[in-house]
Amino acid sequence: MAGYVGILVSDPWLQNQFTQVELRSLKTHFTSMRRESGKLTVEDLASRMSRLKVVGENLSEQERADFIADLYPNLKDEVDFEFFLKVYLKLHAHASARTGSPAKNSSAFLKAATTTLLHTISESEKASYVAHINNYLAQDGFLNKYLPINPSSNDLFEIVKDGVLLCKLINVAVPGTIDERAINTKRLLNPWERNENHTLCLNSAKAIGCTVVNIGTQDFIEGRRHLVLGLISQIIKIQLLADLNLKKTPQLVELVDDSKDVEELMSLPPEKILLRWMNFQLKKSPYKKIVSNFSTDVKDAEAYAHLLNVLAPEHSNPSTLTVKDPFQRAKLVLEHADRMGCKRYLTAKDIVDGSPNLNLAFVAHIFQHRNGLSTQTKQISFLETLPDDAQVSREERVFRFWINSLGNSTYIDNVFEDLRNGWILLETLDKVSPGIVNWKIANRPPIKLPFKKVENCNQVVKIGKQLKFSLVNIAGNDIVQGNKKLILAYLWQLMRYNILQLLKNLRFHSHGKEITDVDILRWANTKVSDSGSQSRMDSFKMSRKR
Repeated sequence: MAGYVGILVSDPWLQNQFTQVELRSLKTHFTSMRRESGKLTVEDLASRMSRLKVVGENLSEQERADFIADLYPNLKDEVDFEFFLKVYLKLHAHASARTGSPAKNSSAFLKAATTTLLHTISESEKASYVAHINNYLAQDGFLNKYLPINPSSNDLFEIVKDGVLLCKLINVAVPGTIDERAINTKRLLNPWERNENHTLCLNSAKAIGCTVVNIGTQDFIEGRRHLVLGLISQIIKIQLLADLNLKKTPQLVELVDDSKDVEELMSLPPEKILLRWMNFQLKKSPYKKIVSNFSTDVKDAEAYAHLLNVLAPEHSNPSTLTVKDPFQRAKLVLEHADRMGCKRYLTAKDIVDGSPNLNLAFVAHIFQHRNGLSTQTKQISFLETLPDDAQVSREERVFRFWINSLGNSTYIDNVFEDLRNGWILLETLDKVSPGIVNWKIANRPPIKLPFKKVENCNQVVKIGKQLKFSLVNIAGNDIVQGNKKLILAYLWQLMRYNILQLLKNLRFHSHGKEITDVDILRWANTKVSDSGSQSRMDSFKMSRKR
């Protein structure tokens, strides 16, 4: 099994959109189509893709032809396998939107008001995100000549075409994600430099937790508004929810009663923690309902009125709770927020319309500005066990970003906790060495029985030995138990193997020329020099300034 390499695609982003089973099936279809007439052109795809599930069943041949012609006007161009995969992805998303079923690996946040059949976008969301960008990137030395962006125009979609703004926005959301010396920031970029920026942006977006399914570098170049806005919304969401964890805001421990509840709280996604915080504060008011979402449960603005009265009673207006019209109440809520110094992110209409993205952004900013939690953190012994070793935290962050950048089915927040059932490690191994995992004996989450987790992790260790990893005294149960030292040792070897495979691919594309440390150092030093820095690296063992 170790000798099986599966079907490889040169574009890593495209490779990550499919399982090996899907790639094999699509490869068979592609080969069959091309065999019918000796070659396959863009014009042929509409008729010959009728045999494909979803694409063939839910779209007529004319609909497929019209959709393809809009995207690729050169109908006589010959189609290779990778082009075929890109067309399939776009048709699949189009067909899924048509039927209302989920697109392949789609994200609910990305599918919100910004992605519909006609690819319309929410002008209110666009205006809110533009205001956010104008605020947080106003002092950037490169972007200040483009800012502020006019929210009523489509300038945003022109500015993102070189990839710089999105890279900078990612660093605002999660500082240090991208070394800005790697961003090409010349005034006029050639196609290769622009593509480097887009690839850097997409990989980094995946690393911090964005879902980038069906988004490619060409979408940025063409300024596809619904896709660009969908990605921006995810990046901003990650920034606004960054403090919703016990490490950044230990006062959140007030929301629970004992250490067992703390463990549960740590496992919740930030949106759920935000809802729990909101309901915790609402219990201090006469409001008796439970808020379970940022859409229908807040559209009458009543929950907001009570929340702000609890957090900032000095700015309250008695009329807010007595007015009968939800729209008027929403306007009074936003006036209250203004007096508190909170950014709006939405209008009164967005509240009564139940816009989930903008309501979430509004509540998240209220939390950042005034969370109403005690400054005296409870002394719960469990908190003292949280990882605080700087070296371990730094390594964990690197491996977490790397695993998330591979496009696995689940985003991980902590490698020591989220890898313990073995499933994400198996997915990562399959990305790094396609076909090496025996999925027939793998246990898919949710996994309740501990021995099922051990079975997954035993296969992880077994595959590691096949790949010649040094795994002395490492067993599957060590991963299940969350042994930090052994998990980091395994991940280091797995990441190293992945990089070596990448270097082998580079050698293949460079006509057999061996890629050495000298080549990598020369590339890195050129990048640093182009950014205007005098730093220089002579080897991977030491560095100095010249």
